[in-house]
Amino acid sequence: MNFAKIENNIVVNVEVATQEFIDTLDGTYVGTPCNGTNAGKGFTYDEKNKVFIAPQPFESWVLDSTFKWQAPTVMPNDGNKYYWDEENLKWTKI
Repeated sequence: MNFAKIENNIVVNVEVATQEFIDTLDGTYVGTPCNGTNAGKGFTYDEKNKVFIAPQPFESWVLDSTFKWQAPTVMPNDGNKYYWDEENLKWTKI
C-alpha cells in the first residue's frame, strides 16, 4: 500500500509503505487507493468523500459523480486516436 502526504488538501508526496514507515504514520498521510481512487503529486484530497481528484486537465472539463474529469463531448469510439483541442472544444483525430 502507498500513502499520500496531504497539505492543505493537496497531495505533496506519495510514499511506498514499509512497516517502519507505517509505524511512524501521523495524521498528514492518507492510504491510497482510497475509495477506488489513487493519489498522485498535485492531486486534491476530498476529505468529505475520501477520494483523490486529479488536476483538471482542461478548463472546459467538468468533474463527474465518480470524481473523474470529463470533456464537454464524448471522445469518438471509432478505433482512431484523438486529442482534446481546448481552443475549439472538440476531439481532433491524430
